[in-house]
Amino acid sequence: MAKVKTVFYCSNCGAESAKWVGKCGSCNEWNTYQEEVIQKGNIAQATRPAGENEPVPIHDIETQSERRTVLLDSEFNRVLGGGLVPGSVALIGGEPGIGKSTLMLQIALNFTAGTVVYITGEESEQQIKMRSERVPGQSECLVYTETATHEAIKRLKKIKPSLVVVDSIQTMHSPFIESTPGSVSQIRESASDFIQYAKTSQVPVILIGHITKEGNIAGPKILEHMVDTVLQFEGDRNHVYRLLRANKNRFGSTNELGIYEMTGQGLRQVSNPSEILIQSHEEGLSGSAVSATMEGLRPMLIEIQALVSTAVYGTPQRSATGFDLRRLNMLLAVMEKRCGFKLGIKDVFLNLAGGVRVEDPGIDLAVVASVLSSNLDIAIESGTVFSAEVGLSGEVRPVTRIEQRISEAEKLGFKRIFVSKYNKGLKLSGNIEVIQCSKVEDMFRRLFT
Repeated sequence: MAKVKTVFYCSNCGAESAKWVGKCGSCNEWNTYQEEVIQKGNIAQATRPAGENEPVPIHDIETQSERRTVLLDSEFNRVLGGGLVPGSVALIGGEPGIGKSTLMLQIALNFTAGTVVYITGEESEQQIKMRSERVPGQSECLVYTETATHEAIKRLKKIKPSLVVVDSIQTMHSPFIESTPGSVSQIRESASDFIQYAKTSQVPVILIGHITKEGNIAGPKILEHMVDTVLQFEGDRNHVYRLLRANKNRFGSTNELGIYEMTGQGLRQVSNPSEILIQSHEEGLSGSAVSATMEGLRPMLIEIQALVSTAVYGTPQRSATGFDLRRLNMLLAVMEKRCGFKLGIKDVFLNLAGGVRVEDPGIDLAVVASVLSSNLDIAIESGTVFSAEVGLSGEVRPVTRIEQRISEAEKLGFKRIFVSKYNKGLKLSGNIEVIQCSKVEDMFRRLFT
């Protein structure tokens, strides 16, 4: 009879302990250890035989360019860095109902480079068929309902597909681990099996993962270290737009952003995000400013809305949606200290239209302009764009790729743009007026005096 062993795993980082402890010594989190039963006999049988690979001197290794499989989804290609790399493993996470399965089914149905196997452990074949009827697709996709990892990999070796999608990794389980599906050891073992299959067969694998209430991908943190790419599919259910970001990418940049629109026929790619993020509104409304920002190599324009009002309660409120609240407090302190605006006793609310979240410091000047506009109740002249960073001394600092930002604003018909005076090598050409400022006071005089 196989020997049964009880082990405690940290649900946050995957650390192992022979007994329960209150605080994890690896990640310093409290009350994260969970008890799991492991059957030692089966683990011994599951030992993989040694392969035929031999150590090779680094000078004898021949370099070759990455052969990427370009998908029909240009937004997904952009976030991946140009397409799927053979043998790569990508993990995509997001809130329930955000559209992860719909996005992956669309990619599977529009994959033209070979056979696709869609392994589902959450939905039946009939449910997948019903979803595929409202999602546009051009290619055939094999739907395989299975939750046992070893059976799925055995079937994949016979089919020899060109792409594998697993929905989801939390439903898969290995018979060599005596714990429930979704536990730390099961997720780690199942992911390890799919990773080994991808590396040995050179078939790209996409794993769909659930997230916890904190917004992190469920399972041990080591899962994100094991895969090649970690994608985050996010968005607000009150908005129709979904954002795809790369938190980790071994084969590309992590600064790219993919934008989709949720429709009745699935997810539609948004090729020009500036047009959807700048809402048409009535002229003459104060507290609204447009900023030119960069997401990776893509320039786009977003609308920033601010509301400044007298504090009804004793403590003024500060609220920001889509913008770092600490940076907003810093900009308010700069306006009060350096520019003399009394904002310490007023409520300030900031919102980035469209439900997006931007971390680019190049929108600082637009934030300052929108707050000042709302405070004075004076509307900013239409056709004005801002693109600069604001320092602690009130200086207007330069930002990267300023030519692309100016070109994007000019393409959408804006008349003038406020930038930093310290942008080096700036080519002043085109039909848009470029206004260079060195301090916030310079921008204020041009706008409101």
